[in-house]
Amino acid sequence: MRKSLLLLVACCAAIFAACGSQRNSLTFAVGGAPNELEYWETVAKNFKAETGIEVKLLHQPTDTDQRRQGLVLSLRSGRQAPDIFLMDVGWINQFANSGWLEPLDTQPAQKAFSVAENFFPSIVHSVDIYRDRLIALPVYVDGGMLYYRRDLLAKYGANVPPETWDDLVRLSKRARKDQKTGFYGFVWQGAQYEGLVCNFLEFAGSAGGGVGIRDGHFYANTPQNLKALEFMHALIESEVSPPNTFTEMREEEVRNFFQRGNVLFERNWPYAWALHNEATSPVRGKTAIAPLPHFPGGRSVATLGGWHVAVAAASKRKAEALKFVEYILSYEVQKALALRLGWNPGRMDVYGDPEIRAKLPHFAKLRDIFENAIARPNLPYYTLISEVMQRHINAALSGRENPELALRRIEEEADKVVRQYETP
Repeated sequence: MRKSLLLLVACCAAIFAACGSQRNSLTFAVGGAPNELEYWETVAKNFKAETGIEVKLLHQPTDTDQRRQGLVLSLRSGRQAPDIFLMDVGWINQFANSGWLEPLDTQPAQKAFSVAENFFPSIVHSVDIYRDRLIALPVYVDGGMLYYRRDLLAKYGANVPPETWDDLVRLSKRARKDQKTGFYGFVWQGAQYEGLVCNFLEFAGSAGGGVGIRDGHFYANTPQNLKALEFMHALIESEVSPPNTFTEMREEEVRNFFQRGNVLFERNWPYAWALHNEATSPVRGKTAIAPLPHFPGGRSVATLGGWHVAVAAASKRKAEALKFVEYILSYEVQKALALRLGWNPGRMDVYGDPEIRAKLPHFAKLRDIFENAIARPNLPYYTLISEVMQRHINAALSGRENPELALRRIEEEADKVVRQYETP
């Protein structure tokens, strides 16, 4: 913990120092893997060649929580804020409510921000509009999806991936019985962290459920949500999913389990596709993707993820910053991010590009998944709601609480948070 805190403080100090010494340059706060940061340097270099405007990258930690904390500290300080930055979709409302975001539609000349024409309307209208102003746009889009072993699916007589959860369970049990010891049917994110909330919302949404605020109160204890949570618990209890699902399973643990060839189905984000198909992967050429299953009468649901670009309200060079945002969101750069990094573009029109279709054929299915994505509760205090949900959903998976009690406690505790922040 101390090491992480010192790292965060050091990163923030670097951001503050950079922002204070580079007033003649735009500052762009961005984190990620080394290859991602390297390509962002290329983007900044190309932008300068076209416009003459210099952009300096402020490198943030790879860890998402540390990136958020670093941005909060710098944006709260005002004068030391970066001009442009990327933020997780879950932070947008908090940042907007704090007054840290400059509307992107401030200048009518920014015609690239044609929401209906270029970007996923369901995504933009659910998270990027604040008080009728456009305050962010997606650079990278994410959504939960189903990975499966197409070779094993054919072996068990299935010509198409499962459309319902019942189908997935039936095929999983057959595969588990037929395969080696340690083989499971379905792996997903069940540990106590934000990914668990994303998974729960997908199960619940596919049953017609969900969470949110209604008539000033937080609701979670519904028949549809109970059906979903009981099913999640049953997946572990029946050994369709591994027993360590609620203790250890996060994105990378799930990916590695599937990639070692130990499971038939996997729920994960799109990033796993490239890793499953790298040269040394045991499941290379055997993996396919599909929308997540649903309950009878329901529909496939994916929880929305991804990174959105914004301009700081405290920026002293807003016009230039908006030009860089427009450049990042251009067709050419969005296509390059897909080809170079495998990123899923925020622009819909890139998915139909002939070169994209040839080199990244799985993108054709991704567009459908993203169009059906649902956002987490768009609240400035969402992180507090999420913490409540994580604790009680995980308790239900482990058997420490029965599902109905867990949902009731989520309602009670989350409602206290709502009253604290919503009461005048």
